[in-house]
Amino acid sequence: MKIKSQKDFFSGVMFTTVGVAFAWGATTYNVGTGARMGPGYFPLMLGIVLAVLGALIMFNAMAIETEGGDPIGSWAWRPLAYVLGANLAFGVLLGGLPSIKVPAMGLIIAIYALTIISSLGGERFKLRDVLILATILSAGSYVAFILALKLQIQVWPTFITG
Repeated sequence: MKIKSQKDFFSGVMFTTVGVAFAWGATTYNVGTGARMGPGYFPLMLGIVLAVLGALIMFNAMAIETEGGDPIGSWAWRPLAYVLGANLAFGVLLGGLPSIKVPAMGLIIAIYALTIISSLGGERFKLRDVLILATILSAGSYVAFILALKLQIQVWPTFITG
């Protein structure tokens, strides 16, 4: 059988690989049954569904002819680097690095940094729009995690709150 859409085929391979990895990792937890679900039940089912979805996408990529064959393009290195860097900055700013004396800056500043840095990877960047988005995300995160779930997360840097 010939691959008729490279994009779809390799997307299916990625879905299947991630799904199998999740399902396999979930087996290290107590899975339980449908009536009494354990902590591994949801990741196992999610992994299985993702792997089946990936297999269907791979099958369609080999069975359905697409115009031009949809070849795989080049990697988008710039957005990839910005998004990974934004996640790294978020982790460092939220939790700090005590080993090298970098203090935690709190949830709000970490979300602003995450939003601004990841937005730099896009094709167009408007600071006003990014700041509006960061404000909405910060407020929503504060309401969800601090007020609703009552999680003990540092919201502001210690030099502001004392």
